[in-house]
Amino acid sequence: MVLIIISALLLIISNWVIYEKANKPGWASIIPIYNTLVWLEIINKPWWWLLLMSIPPIGIIWTVWALNLLVKRFGYSEGFTIGVIFLPFIFLPIIAFSESKYIPLDEDLN
Repeated sequence: MVLIIISALLLIISNWVIYEKANKPGWASIIPIYNTLVWLEIINKPWWWLLLMSIPPIGIIWTVWALNLLVKRFGYSEGFTIGVIFLPFIFLPIIAFSESKYIPLDEDLN
């Protein structure tokens, strides 16, 4: 039980720091639904992606795509996205606590 609580806190803190690195309020990462809307702002996607992410089979595709765009905003590749999907308690803290910088929307990701 303690391990689960520690993992959850690590993910919450990591998301908070990631949002702050992207010049968004950290507290937005803990508010349900609003956190996804802010996430979509960070990756420069429209709000209606939230609706697409809510459709069960299609939502997985859109969520992974959005996660990939978030990872790219911090200078990492698609391989890192796989890591975030399967081991978020390791890879999200790497984004949050490393020297990685948020790539603003006006800069090219490639």
